[in-house]
Amino acid sequence: MAESATEDHKGRARLVQGPGLLLVWLYGVMSVGAVSRSVYQILTDYGSAPLAHTLSAVAAVVYAFITYTLVRGGERARKAALVCCAAELAGVLIVGTWTVVEPSAFPDSTVWSAYGMGYIFIPVLLPVTGMLWLRRSRQGRGN
Repeated sequence: MAESATEDHKGRARLVQGPGLLLVWLYGVMSVGAVSRSVYQILTDYGSAPLAHTLSAVAAVVYAFITYTLVRGGERARKAALVCCAAELAGVLIVGTWTVVEPSAFPDSTVWSAYGMGYIFIPVLLPVTGMLWLRRSRQGRGN
């Protein structure tokens, strides 16, 4: 039986096609950036801003998990990525607002500070784009 262009060899719906490929690339880049930042901050200066450095590590884990689920594909992975994108967006909005309203609470910035301004606002745009793609990828299969 021929394999569908939208399914992998295990019959899972592919999420890495078209715009999904760009999302995986961006989430991968954000994973590397957030991991690098958080590891450096935690190893060199954790005591000065433990909350900010921990939040950067949380962002790194979220980005890595979303990257994994997008690459893995399938309905369960799509749903997990959708939940994580929503949680990511909530985190960006909460931390972003917190850092704007009370900047003294964060002596060091996080990946999500000021809605991701240090990352060209990609942290606030990425989960919205991800959720739209994940919804579209489900509708494209006729579900």
